[in-house]
Amino acid sequence: MTESIEHTGRTAVAPAPSPDGLPEGPGTVAAPARKDRRVLRAVLRWTAAVVVFAAVGASSAYGITRVERTDLPGLGTESDGRWTYPELTRPPLPSGSPGPFAATNKAGTHYADLRALVLPAPEGATDDKALDGEHGWLATEDFLAEYAAKSDREDLGGTLADYGLRHVAARGWTTPDGTHTRVYLLQFGTAALVDDLYGNRLAPYSAPSYQVRGAQTTAHDEAFPDAAAVDGVNRTAYVEPRPYGAEQVRQAYLSAGDTIAVITQSRKGGAPAVPFQQTVTLQSELLG
Repeated sequence: MTESIEHTGRTAVAPAPSPDGLPEGPGTVAAPARKDRRVLRAVLRWTAAVVVFAAVGASSAYGITRVERTDLPGLGTESDGRWTYPELTRPPLPSGSPGPFAATNKAGTHYADLRALVLPAPEGATDDKALDGEHGWLATEDFLAEYAAKSDREDLGGTLADYGLRHVAARGWTTPDGTHTRVYLLQFGTAALVDDLYGNRLAPYSAPSYQVRGAQTTAHDEAFPDAAAVDGVNRTAYVEPRPYGAEQVRQAYLSAGDTIAVITQSRKGGAPAVPFQQTVTLQSELLG
């Protein structure tokens, strides 16, 4: 069975009340009555407006609470710079297999095809064919090329082997504004191995253990909204603070069951926060 991930709809805005005026003829002596009628009409108009706004607010709240998982980090609006992704559907599980967070799945195994859990590119993006791999599986050394220092690549490569890395699935793309995105999913034998690797070797709170290409310095991303958290998925996000070089780099590490996700975004002149938050959150949804 496939599971569709819902998207939040638009929120209607009630029109502002138009001004009201009544013509006054010469010799009119019923000014107090006209004033009372104007006051009454104004009261009725604003009462109606309040009812409309209340109805709109109620429907908006219902829509938000109905969405169990959202691609709106910080409950942003449609004009906040988010990308347009295709409708996301989790791949089917093999018959009789539990989800990664089921009580019966002690190892936290993702039984679905890992390649189908990688976030697809948004509309208008150009795919990075270098990350396609062979039959959708990326070689470990191609993932390690994400890191700048040879010593880091060697150390991390040994660590991944020690922890029993099984597969790497990846996807990359470039959007028309020049933002480069790379998403890597690394699958291991058990969730216990992932928890130890994620927490103790890869993603400390203050800065990642290994520096990715293009980032001169890295700090914890304090602006990443807590509202974007996904149950069962641990997330640590980082940002390259000013002053940065030609490009700014954002990166995040996720742990979900037996899988670690590594996500990087870079862009000349600065990498916008909203598409990064959106991308990380949607990838979390697919893994959760």
